[in-house]
Amino acid sequence: MLSALRPPRTIYQVWKSLPEGTLCQIINNNLIMTPDPLNSHQKVLNKINNVLFNFLERKKTGEVCIAPFDVHFSKQNIFQPDIFFVSNNQSGKMDERGFFGSSDIIIEILSPGTAQKDLGEKKDVYEQYGVKEYYTVDPASKIVRSFILKGKHFAEQPKSIAVIHSPLLKFKINF
Repeated sequence: MLSALRPPRTIYQVWKSLPEGTLCQIINNNLIMTPDPLNSHQKVLNKINNVLFNFLERKKTGEVCIAPFDVHFSKQNIFQPDIFFVSNNQSGKMDERGFFGSSDIIIEILSPGTAQKDLGEKKDVYEQYGVKEYYTVDPASKIVRSFILKGKHFAEQPKSIAVIHSPLLKFKINF
C-alpha cells in the first residue's frame, strides 16, 4: 500500500501516471506536452490517412494508426506520430497500450509547436531505431520531405508537393 503513495521517480513513471488521451510524448527522456492540432493539420491528416487506410484495406499488407497512439521505442522515447504504418510481420508488437518497436513508416504533419522537434530530435530517434520511411508534411504548402533509411542512416529524397511516394508500399499517396 505504501508503494502507491510514493511519487514517480522517473519521466517514464510520470508519463505512465497521466490520464488516457493526454497529448504527451517522451523525447530523449524529456516529457513534452503537445498542444491540440490546428484545423489545417487535421484536414491533411485525414486526407492522407483516408487514402492510406483504403489502400491497406485492399492490399491487406498491414495496418495504419493515427495519433494519439503511442509508439514505444524505449522508456526514454515514446512518441505519438500523426500517422504510422505497421506491416503484417510486425503486428505482434502492437497491443492495447501502443506499438512496441520501430514501425515501418511514420508521417508527421508539421505544426508550429512541433515542427522543430519533428525535424530534429524525433527524426534522429526514428533514424536510430530503424524506421524505414519517414515523411513530414507542411499542411500550408503541402511540401513533403521524405527520408528513406539506407543502411543505418536516412537519405533525404527530393521534396514533393501533395504526394508521398512510398517505396516500401510501392504506392503514391496523393492528398
